[in-house]
Amino acid sequence: MPTERQKSIARQLTLLIPRVPFIDAEAIRDAAGSRHMKDLPTASALWLATLAHVRHQHTEYDTLRDDGYDRDEALFFVLDEVNAVLDRWGATRRLSSEPGNDE
Repeated sequence: MPTERQKSIARQLTLLIPRVPFIDAEAIRDAAGSRHMKDLPTASALWLATLAHVRHQHTEYDTLRDDGYDRDEALFFVLDEVNAVLDRWGATRRLSSEPGNDE
């Protein structure tokens, strides 16, 4: 039986990224419900899990890091790719290039 937090994550996921493919939704839900996210509000945990999943699974972020780019540089180069995935999934937010200014 799902916990209240799991139910909240599932509801928030539907609101945040309504067209996310099932396989991606499962991974994002699992990450948002992980132990290191437990103290965050569900909406925050879900947003962070979504960004991490998209960055690692749908962009060249890891390759850029392996090639020696630091975190901020790699994020700069994949920003448009991340937002394209979020747009395809019908996301209600986007990743901004301005620190602390995610829409």
